[in-house]
Amino acid sequence: MAICTGCSLLCQDIEASVSEGKLTKAKNLCRKGHGHFQASFSERTSPMIGRKQVDLNQAIARAAEILRSAKSPLLFGWSNSTLEAQRVGISLAEKLGATIDDTSSFCQGSLMESILSGRLPSCTLDDVRNYADTSIFWGADPSNSHPRHLSRFSYYPRGEKRQKSYEEERTCLVVDVRMSATAALCKENLFRVSPGGDAEFIEAILSVLAGKIPRVGDKKKMIELGTMLKKTEWGAIFPGPGLVYSLQGNMEILEKLLARLNEITVFKVVPMVGHFNMRGFNELLREKTGHINRVSFKGGEIVHGPEQSVMTAAKSCDAALIVGYDPLSSLPFATAQALARLPLIAIDPHRSLTTDAAEVVIPAAISGLEAGGTAVRTDGVKIEFEPIIEPGLPADEQILKRIMEAI
Repeated sequence: MAICTGCSLLCQDIEASVSEGKLTKAKNLCRKGHGHFQASFSERTSPMIGRKQVDLNQAIARAAEILRSAKSPLLFGWSNSTLEAQRVGISLAEKLGATIDDTSSFCQGSLMESILSGRLPSCTLDDVRNYADTSIFWGADPSNSHPRHLSRFSYYPRGEKRQKSYEEERTCLVVDVRMSATAALCKENLFRVSPGGDAEFIEAILSVLAGKIPRVGDKKKMIELGTMLKKTEWGAIFPGPGLVYSLQGNMEILEKLLARLNEITVFKVVPMVGHFNMRGFNELLREKTGHINRVSFKGGEIVHGPEQSVMTAAKSCDAALIVGYDPLSSLPFATAQALARLPLIAIDPHRSLTTDAAEVVIPAAISGLEAGGTAVRTDGVKIEFEPIIEPGLPADEQILKRIMEAI
């Protein structure tokens, strides 16, 4: 059995085999996972310095030289690395007095902070499969982002208590700005919100739960929603980026809703994290510093704040190490432009806009396929995995250790 690191579900039931550089068997892979496995055979990086191919040792030595000379380096990425690599990365940041940040900084960080601090009640996906009769996908479209979510955990499976599954014992609700692929599965339970209107929608739910007439939206449908929530025996809310971006860091109102729902019945929150080990980085950094992202170790002190986010730090740092991510194609233009002007070091299995622009490129083995390790599933469950392909390349952890030794 193999582990798929194509998303944060970390599916453990994958049957895959490789022969002569091709994927010859693939059972239980979703379309996203299949693409992830196939990607191991294309667009791979080579060790480069100044866009010229070099020996791997030379690339590692040059990376160490750049970081050693930098006064304010930035270490960014991490969500597609194992716990072992993340742990070394945090130690490297501490040694360099660097700023370290990950993708949660501009994505689901505020949600993850509320969950890890205990302000939002959470559970495992196995609990959802076994007990949930109501699942709410809020600003999320698992049919595309996590294709096996519905079948393995939240809607179609037969769990310990929910033996009759979606036919009789499970209800799927979607709160979104559009008719997503997931919403199409349960059109009668789609609750549309206007862009940026999620806080107002939550206030309307709270009004209904308090026995009041909501001030916004389709009042009749909102009352129907309130009735469904009250009748729920065990519910789960799956917030995605759509909800997090809409709330703009105002997690207090979501916390208020969950507190009210749990006065009536049982409701838990499980984040819809994209990258396979974003939560792992958040947990490790929080354990080390008390913060899940945006940390600077400059001057031997731990400093946390918006100035330490990649959006700000990219404009003030003098070198950047990017691990397993492509910020030049995904971050706002001003941030990408600031990073592109720096001496960039990219550790990545795959070619990207960032590796094409980097001063130093260090190829790495693909976690879960070519390298073993540990990751934290989106619900907080630790998953260990072994490689199924001989890589011929070092894992992120090994590369980072060699850079540390060379500094």
